[in-house]
This record gives sequence, structure tokens and C-alpha cells, in this order.
Amino acid sequence: MKLSPSLLALSAACLAAGAQAQISDDKIKIGVLTDMSGIFSDFSGRGSVEAAKMAVEKLGGKIAGKPVEVVFADHQNKPDVGLAIARKWFDTEGVDAIVDIPQTAIALAVVNLAVERNKAVLLSSAASSDLSGSKCTPNHVMWTHDSWAYTNTVGRQMVKEGGDTWFVLAADYVFGKVLTNDLTSAVNKAGGKMVGTVAHPVGTNDFSSFLLQAQSSKAKVIALGNSGADAANAVKQATEFGLTQGGKQRLAGLFMTLPDIHSLGTKLTQGMYLSTTFYWDKNDSTRAFTKQISARNKGIYPDAPQAGVYSAVLHYAKAIESEKTDAGDKVIAAMKKIPTDDPLFGPGRVREDGRKIHPVYLMQVKTPKESTGPYDVYKTVAVTPAEEAFQPLAESACPLVKK
Repeated sequence: MKLSPSLLALSAACLAAGAQAQISDDKIKIGVLTDMSGIFSDFSGRGSVEAAKMAVEKLGGKIAGKPVEVVFADHQNKPDVGLAIARKWFDTEGVDAIVDIPQTAIALAVVNLAVERNKAVLLSSAASSDLSGSKCTPNHVMWTHDSWAYTNTVGRQMVKEGGDTWFVLAADYVFGKVLTNDLTSAVNKAGGKMVGTVAHPVGTNDFSSFLLQAQSSKAKVIALGNSGADAANAVKQATEFGLTQGGKQRLAGLFMTLPDIHSLGTKLTQGMYLSTTFYWDKNDSTRAFTKQISARNKGIYPDAPQAGVYSAVLHYAKAIESEKTDAGDKVIAAMKKIPTDDPLFGPGRVREDGRKIHPVYLMQVKTPKESTGPYDVYKTVAVTPAEEAFQPLAESACPLVKK
């Protein structure tokens, strides 16, 4: 039966309305769950909020023709607080996706809630490799980095350069334990040996007893499995103890950040090794992004988590545009189908385990003489290609990975 023009128009309108109805509340709401005042605030915090806003502005304030709103909250590094915020956002405030989430325990709790509520989570700060391994879900992606990639890059390369004995000083919480386990595996595979480990409470001010253990181990490399203020205090006191003087022991920051190095200065950190997926001075695109976001964040230069927020939100928007829905599982599935073409991280893709892959860089901190400015602190030692940088799917414990 041939339909009249009026019926055809009505049918098209109904189909369009049905497609539009899949965008809940007729808008997209993105929540930045971050650390605004604690030990992770320098590499996430306000910078992550501004990165999300910049991404939305680049999109013209709309995704799939719907207005986009960015909200943010401080999880205070407390899992109960972070989970309560996420539950309120999902259940009563119409938040469709949560981004950032420094602190592994909070990220684990939020992604489980996202599965229950069928929302999306884009992790750019949380870095436990379990989040794309045994704890993977169809509702979240790991965008920026993870413990396996960083420890593999540092451990493998430094063993090659003669650093074949290791001691780990790590924070006593989930992420610190994961870093220790991943580094031990990387060092052993490369032919090195782990000679000792010690865990310290988060927020430790006095590292003397821990550093004495590291010094007495005579390990060639002392790895710091902590971040933020903890890592900064450990480096300061390691220098005071003279651990690296004479070249007998070297420091490797398993999760040291640009704000850490900037705050401490190259005099204290010179020669230290670390891994990163983003550096502000890598190319014209990273420099342009840095100029824009630093102007909005008191002149502070961005690090990988903040760059990750920006690029993850842009890819999230592509997925919504493609599927015409903000349902968490469908959006994440679409993010895996669409190749990433990222000016900040380079070409890549999101694998079936939710792990976004791109190159990982082994950096060494410059000497004060080599540095030309406050944030000119890294020189590239080695580059691990995207397909080699992260844990192979064949080794993955993610239940989403086809065996």
C-alpha cells in the first residue's frame, strides 16, 4: 500500500521523535568526580574540570543536538563520599557519564554502580590495571594510563640499562599494591630481581624508616609506588638521605606526575625516570591545548589525566552522535567501535576490555642546566608503541575478552 505524503511525514516525525527520546532528560550531563583539595588535586582537580568544559565548548555546547552540562564534585579521597556523590548524580540529578576519578577504590565502586544504573564512566586518573582486567565492565573505559603500562615501560627499559635489582616503596592501598605487583612481574620478565618491598600509609610525612630499608637493600633502582604529596615527600627525603648520590641507586617514579616534578624542581628530581602518556611539549597540538587550559587554571600546566578528560569526552560525544542514545552500555560499545584520532595522545583505539591504547613514553627528568623553563622538565628516553604498551589481551582477565 502506498502511503500518502502526509502519512510519510508523520512516520518520519515519529521515527525522529523515537530517536531523540533515547537521550534521557533531553540533555547530556557529565559529572567530573575528582580530588579538589587532596593529594591528587594537582594532576586532576580543577584542571580536569576545565578540561571537560573545554571539550564541551569545542563541541559547541551540544551533543547529538542536545545541550551539554558539566558538573563537578570533590570525593575527598573517601570511597563512601565518592559513591554517595555518584549515586546522587545518577539517581536524582540526571548525570549520564562520570569522568576522571583519581583513587582506585572510588573508581571501582563507581563503575559497579554505573553498571547497575546503565551509565557511562570514563576513567582518566584511576590507574589500577584491574580496571581493564578482572574488574572490567561494559560501562566504563580506561582512557589515559594504567599501572601495567607504566611499570612495564619503566621496569623493562631500566633493566636493559643495567638496573637489574629493585626495591619498591609503595602506598598502602589498592593502587600501591597493584603497582608493586605489576612492577615485580615486569622486572622479573625483563631478567631483573625484586629484592624488597615496603608499604607506607597514605599521607605519610616521615619516610625515614622506609628509605633506610630501601638504602640497606642495595637495590640499584628504588621505585616509588605512590603519587601526589606522598611521592613528593619521599623524593625530598630520599635526596636528604643521599640515596642517589654517587650513582649507586637510582629513583624511578612509578606514578610521578608533572605537577610533582614542577613543584620539587629539577635540582631534587634530576635523573629520575618515569612513564607518561602525555607531555605538554610533545607537539603543536599538545602545546596549543596546554596554552588554553593553563590560562584557565592559574597558569598550571596539564598532565595526562587532565588531557585524558578532554579527549575522552570528545570521543564519548562521537559515540552518542553515532548511536543517538546516552545509555551507558551502548555508548561505551560505540566508543570501542570508533577508532580514536586524538591530537593529544595520537591515533589509537579502545579495545574490547575497555582499555584505550596509545604510545607510552619513558622519560628522564632533565638537569637544571638542561631545563629552559619551569615546566621544561622531561627528555624522552624511549617510546613504547601503542600495541605493545599495555597488557596484551591474551593475558587479560577481563570477562569481556573473547578467549
